[in-house]
Amino acid sequence: MNKNQYLENIMMGLASLRGHKLRSLLTILGVIIGVMTVIVIASLLTGMRQQIISRIEEFGTDNIRAFHLSATGDRREWTRRRLRVEDALAIKAGSDAVREITWEGVLFGLAPIIKYGSETYKQGRIRGVSPTYVEVTKMILSEGRFFGEAEDLRRAQVCVIGGSVVEALFPNTGTVAGRTIQVGGHKFTVIGVLEKRKGSFTGENSEDNIVLIPYRTLRKISPRSDWLFILIRANQGQLGPALDQTEAILRRQRNVRFDKPNDFDLTTADKLVEQFNAITSSIGIIAIAISGIALLVGGIGVMNIMLVSVTERTREIGIRKAVGAKRQDITFQFLFEAVTMTTVGGLFGILLAIMVSCIIILFLPSLPAQVPMWAVITGFTVSLLVGVIFGVWPAVKASRLNAIECLHYE
Repeated sequence: MNKNQYLENIMMGLASLRGHKLRSLLTILGVIIGVMTVIVIASLLTGMRQQIISRIEEFGTDNIRAFHLSATGDRREWTRRRLRVEDALAIKAGSDAVREITWEGVLFGLAPIIKYGSETYKQGRIRGVSPTYVEVTKMILSEGRFFGEAEDLRRAQVCVIGGSVVEALFPNTGTVAGRTIQVGGHKFTVIGVLEKRKGSFTGENSEDNIVLIPYRTLRKISPRSDWLFILIRANQGQLGPALDQTEAILRRQRNVRFDKPNDFDLTTADKLVEQFNAITSSIGIIAIAISGIALLVGGIGVMNIMLVSVTERTREIGIRKAVGAKRQDITFQFLFEAVTMTTVGGLFGILLAIMVSCIIILFLPSLPAQVPMWAVITGFTVSLLVGVIFGVWPAVKASRLNAIECLHYE
């Protein structure tokens, strides 16, 4: 077949679509849904991954997070001993690859209700941290200062609050530092306000609703709050040595035998990305399964319509064969019609996916739900393959018809 014949077959396929608009739309609906599903989910996952990576880079790629439980949340780990401040100090003293270290305790036993006058904020997260917390986590203060070692030692009731807490408790107030709020029924003086980070895909960052108090103050008002996270900041370019040294020191501190696995968990930025990739892979498999079913239904519909078309155009096939058309010409004619139909469906799916992604960006501007080019190419290629796979049988059937019988067909 030459270039003109290819173009002629494509034009015939488009003419068939125009001649049966509703039938063609219903036929390719499965292809449209399948392609759109894959591209929309790919754009969402790509946007979320970019957001996660940007957040990790913002907090620091040289940070290590130590905790007595792993991210899997296995209930068998709940009997493990908690980490202690002494463990953090041992890491600081025993590792030459560690630049700074801090720790964070979680408040238990008290309702995280924060009050100022008649205003109440119930979504607050109360954390007890060491004075080096801001340096390790790279937080920035927009007002006031962070508490120091002296305030931690004397268990001072001072706090640093996030942006959402400020907006809820002080909607029409200028300076916040120096005011007294109630945290879980205890009075605390606000000495600093955290600057808001870039927006996340949930619309609010984890620091925006936080209230940071000295760690020893946390233990004073809530002795049961003994869960401790240790945050380690490695020297630039020394994350690997810092991770190895931290592991060795914690095993020694916790008396872990050489033939036993760690009874604690160490997390780095790379590990967080790997965990997120594992989650997105599972979601991707589900999306492929859903779109695969839609494409299968669409392909069966295309094959069914093409078989009907072969029956409707039996006399046309007979005439073409009578004037010299070969079996190959008939095969390519119907195959190109099927491919044209599914390709048009794929293009519609791509356009709808781009529209949906734009709507998502409109309502969630902080989520960069940009359609990745690989997803567009994949969607277009799959729609084309569906036409080839499900259009072969009707095309071959049409080419095998006897010319004389076709001319006598009514």
